[in-house]
This record gives sequence, structure tokens and C-alpha cells, in this order.
Amino acid sequence: MTNVLLLGAGKIGRMIAGFLAETGDYMVTVADSQSTALARIKPSKAVDTLLLDATDRAALTRAMADRTIVISALSFRFNPLIAEVALQTGASYFDLTEDVQTTRAVQAVAKDAVAGQIFMPQCGLAPGFISIIAMHLSRQFDSLESVRMRVGALPQYPTDALKYNLTWSTDGLINEYCNPCETIYRGKRIDSLPLEGLEHFSIDGARYEAFNTSGGLGTLCDTLHDRVGSLNYKTIRYLGHRDLVAFLINDLQLGQRRELLKDILEHAVPVTFQDLVITFCTVTGQRNGQLVQLSDARKIYARQIEGEQWSAIQITTAAAICAVVDMHVASELPSQGFVRQEQVSFDDFIKNRFGRHYQSGQHPEFSDAGGAA
Repeated sequence: MTNVLLLGAGKIGRMIAGFLAETGDYMVTVADSQSTALARIKPSKAVDTLLLDATDRAALTRAMADRTIVISALSFRFNPLIAEVALQTGASYFDLTEDVQTTRAVQAVAKDAVAGQIFMPQCGLAPGFISIIAMHLSRQFDSLESVRMRVGALPQYPTDALKYNLTWSTDGLINEYCNPCETIYRGKRIDSLPLEGLEHFSIDGARYEAFNTSGGLGTLCDTLHDRVGSLNYKTIRYLGHRDLVAFLINDLQLGQRRELLKDILEHAVPVTFQDLVITFCTVTGQRNGQLVQLSDARKIYARQIEGEQWSAIQITTAAAICAVVDMHVASELPSQGFVRQEQVSFDDFIKNRFGRHYQSGQHPEFSDAGGAA
């Protein structure tokens, strides 16, 4: 039995707790500063709850004592301290952050990890799964020209002008829309502007747009900086969304008043559990003397699990982090220090009991995750 401290009892935290507990292989303590959030955790013999302030180092240290693994499903701003306490207590650390500076802080902490202790941020959908599939496709080339990663969590039934509903962390969403975007252009690492690089495409006859957002590449710029000519990540939305968001963030300057923007979004844009997740990755390069393009596309829908309705973003995000936790316990990942998503074997991930949730969304044209596009 592996003892896990799970910090955060929100939408994603509840799904993580359920996934891990139902295996019978994990004992999970879910900690949160809000008793109302903890009250929504489904009780079981494998799950207990703890009221905890994640900014209190001493309280974190006590909660992490005798825990093999700590998972942060909290907003990125809490994670540097959590990583420091994990190092102190010897627990392996996993999080869902998309924030570049937070990942760098965790990477610095990981330099002092002991044997058997790993630090693995960015374990969700994007960054996370999309990095794993991008690296899987990239390994099939002799040399790389471009890697393009596109991901979106969208309402199935959009009704407002934004054509969007809140599906995950509002802090994370604002971060993606406002922060500089790492990219590789003509072989050089640069920062691109968020909300720029607008493009349009179709999947299964449906029209979408995509544009630059921050954080989705994870650590791929570090991994591929001397191997690829072009590397970029864009968020997928329904047509027209980008222009309205740019009006809010740039024209009304709400990007400089993020707490106000968060308040507006959370009071005006409803949450939905009827969503779908789209992942679309295309890699181009030389293979056996020929210019070749390989793609992987997936659509994953909200569905019922054990009689309860779960959103696609809950399923995909929780499945991704639970899969790498499971792989760590099974000694299928590097055994010490900082671990990048692109170090995860796609074949091992997709066969994992949690990673299998991504199989159902695979586009039939790409049934081997490497079919020619």
C-alpha cells in the first residue's frame, strides 16, 4: 500500500482521489483549506481528509511525514513550498502546473533529491500527456523539422459569445492567456506573445481556431532545442473566442488586473461537466531520406464513471497524473531527481490502468499513434 498526500480537493483532486483509491493499492489523504471542498470527497476505506493550510510549512511537514508521494492539485503558486517540504521529508513530488517559473523552481529543488525520490511537475493534459505523445512521434524520425501541439478543453454545447465554459483552474487559464509563450522558431528559442499566431482547422467536420498560450510545451524546449527547427503549442477553441479574450485582456487591460479578471470569469462564465478534450499533435521530419509527417488526434468526452458524471478535463488530467504516479511506483520512470514528461514511455503510459482513458479518444485514422497524416 502506497501512502499518498493529495493537496487540493477541487474538481481535479476529487477525480485523482477516486482513481487512486479504487485500485486498492493506494491510501490517500486529501488535504484542503476549505472544509466545504473536503465534504465533496467520496468517503472510503482508502481515503481520508485533512484540513490544511498549504502555505504553512510546519503543517505541510507534519502532513507529509511518512508519505511516500505528495501530489499537488493546487494552484501553481503553492507548489514551490510544497516541493521544498517534499525534499525535506523524502516524498516524491508530482504536480499539474503549467507555470514556467514554478517548474523551474521545482527543478532547482530536485537537484538535491535522494535516491528513489523524484520531482515531476506538469503531469496533466498539457503540459503532460501532449508532451509524451509529441516525444513519441518525434522518436520515429531521423531528424526533425517541426513539432506542433494543439490541445483544447471545450464545452460540448457552447451557448455564450465566448463559446466557452470554465472546466478547470481559472488561475491557470488566465496564466495561459497572459504569460509569454516559449517556442522554437527557425532553430532559435524565443518568447511569443499569448493570443497571437491565430490559425483555423477542422477535425471530423467541425471548425476550430488555435492560438498561442503559455506553458503547454512543458520542458520540450529544453529537450529539443538543438534538434528541431520549429516547436510550438497552441490552445484550441471554437471560432471567435480568441478575439473576445484579446478584447478583455489587451484592450480593457484586464491582463494587468488578474484578480478582477478572475472574479469576472468566475461570476459570468458557468462551469460545465459536459465537455470534450481535443489533442492534436503533428510532427514533420526526415525518415529514411524522405520528408514525412506523422500525426495523432484524439477526442475524449465527459462520461459517467461509477455512477457519477465526470468532465473530460477531470478524466484526462487525473488519468495523466495517476498514470505517472503508478509508473513511478512500478519503477518505470527514472529513479531520482527531476523527471520530464517526455522521458515517459508512451507505450507504457497508454497500457497503464489510468493511461488507458486516453485510448478511447483516439482518432481511427491514427490507430497506431503514428499513422501518416
